[in-house]
Amino acid sequence: MTGAFERQRQIERWTAIVRLLTVPFAILQAAVTGGYPEGTQLWVWLTTGLLAAGALVLLRLSRLDLDERSQRLLGLAALTFDAGIVFSYVLAFNFVNGTPVRQLLFLPLLEAAARYGIVAPFVVAAATVPVLIGFELLRRANVSHYQFRASFVTLQLGIEFLAALLVGWLVRLLGDETRVASARAREAEQLRDELGRRVDALEATNRCARALASSLDLEQSFGAFIRELKGLVPFDRVAIVLAEGHTARVIATGGVGGAEAFPPGSEWPLQDSVTSDVLGGETVLQRDLETELKTDVEALVAVGLRSRLAAPLLVASRAIGMLSLSRRERDAFDQSEVELVTLLGRLVGTSVQNIRAYELEHQTVEELRRLSALRADFVSLVSHELRSPMAAVIGAAQTLEQRWRELTPEQRSSFLALIADETSRLATLIADVMDTSRIEAGTFSYSFGEVDMAELVLESTAAAQLGQDEVEVETRLRTALPPVHGDRTRLKQVLVNLIDNAIKYSPAGGTVTVSAGVDNGSLMVDISDRGPGIAAEHQNVIFEKFERLHAAGSGKPGTGLGLFIARSIAEAHGGSVTVRSSPPAGATFRLELPVH
Repeated sequence: MTGAFERQRQIERWTAIVRLLTVPFAILQAAVTGGYPEGTQLWVWLTTGLLAAGALVLLRLSRLDLDERSQRLLGLAALTFDAGIVFSYVLAFNFVNGTPVRQLLFLPLLEAAARYGIVAPFVVAAATVPVLIGFELLRRANVSHYQFRASFVTLQLGIEFLAALLVGWLVRLLGDETRVASARAREAEQLRDELGRRVDALEATNRCARALASSLDLEQSFGAFIRELKGLVPFDRVAIVLAEGHTARVIATGGVGGAEAFPPGSEWPLQDSVTSDVLGGETVLQRDLETELKTDVEALVAVGLRSRLAAPLLVASRAIGMLSLSRRERDAFDQSEVELVTLLGRLVGTSVQNIRAYELEHQTVEELRRLSALRADFVSLVSHELRSPMAAVIGAAQTLEQRWRELTPEQRSSFLALIADETSRLATLIADVMDTSRIEAGTFSYSFGEVDMAELVLESTAAAQLGQDEVEVETRLRTALPPVHGDRTRLKQVLVNLIDNAIKYSPAGGTVTVSAGVDNGSLMVDISDRGPGIAAEHQNVIFEKFERLHAAGSGKPGTGLGLFIARSIAEAHGGSVTVRSSPPAGATFRLELPVH
């Protein structure tokens, strides 16, 4: 039912009540009026009777549940009836002097304005012209010495037209305001309903996020998460995948194909996984997995899944992986579910990071226990390097444990970032120690093949530049570089160690230059910094295990193993690592490899 239709029904019912109330007044007026001309009194009483009968009939009809067309016909009939009654009374009481009987003509005019707006009152006003003329003619016949006055006709008609214009405009304005108010009311109701839906969705996603954060044990927390998620967004399979370097690693799965298609712990090349698409922070909806180009869909299609929704797991503004929901049906996710899963990915990202950080910390602790058997010179040298990050990790973890509810989300993220950074520092330290141990034991493995050194140099410098923004890293390839015979991974380790060492000792805003060329059958890569430099008497010592120049380094963190490992790898390839320096003009480390 439209608003205009309902408004017409209300007008009809109210007009019917007013019409009925005028019947007693008309009877009283007909009774107290005297001096009727011959036949006029019968005319008045017939009109009054017709008014009473019509009022009852129209009142009854206004109570009926009519359709829109019938309602319009009833309104038109009622207006015509009311105008006819008024016209009859005006003509009947022509003989009464001193009464504003002609003003009754405004009643149907006002009723027309209320019913139909601005045009109908003009029609009614025009219809009163013969009534006004007839009124003047009858008054001249019934009242002695009365002359027909055209000015009375034109004055009344002019006032009626002005009233029609004014009242019609006011009614139209009121109608416009009513429509605007109704539209705003509907919009407010829609916004209220949408707000309620979003509040419910937010509460449900918060329950899911709390379930995942309920335990640092991944199996327990993921089980609680799945139970809550099923009540929020139905799915046939769910998975949490993290991006680790160039690999997408599944850490938890549930539902269809949990053991066959990418079970926990399985890995996939990042570029062939939808995980690479969500790392930009946008949710990806795969409507038909059979038409997707990514190779990670093949295992899902094999277990009967046809559509997938992948939302980024965000820690602050950084995507660390994805939350993936799959269904058996094609194009099975609607827009509201996309919004919910996107919100859920934002909420649970920190919890996943927290669980992952806990696992990494646990692994680091286990590794540290094994390191307790290393020689005493290592323990004495690196005790500070271990103590500092461990103290930061433990302090942050204890603060999170004891004051979790008191901390703001930003503070929690800061503590978790601190734990992650310090844990990474510990992992680097341990990796260097393990490599040193394997080099000494003769178990350091190599896998030789043809290596494109130009590509390797560019890749290493790009990674170094991406990992920090305080020092600029420039690359200069003097000539086309021939391939070398070596282990690509180990040679990259040498370049990364040398470039990171140069960055570490360069001042903020400085530049590290990596240049490469061929000379006398050898390929040479020079890494130059603008740091404090290395005195001549120390230039051989720095390549020994655990040797660090604290004075030159100004207390820079490290174990003194990076240059030892770099030289050992270079020598295993038949090459060398040397240094040239003239303090305080910086230092240049050279990697030299034979060209076959």
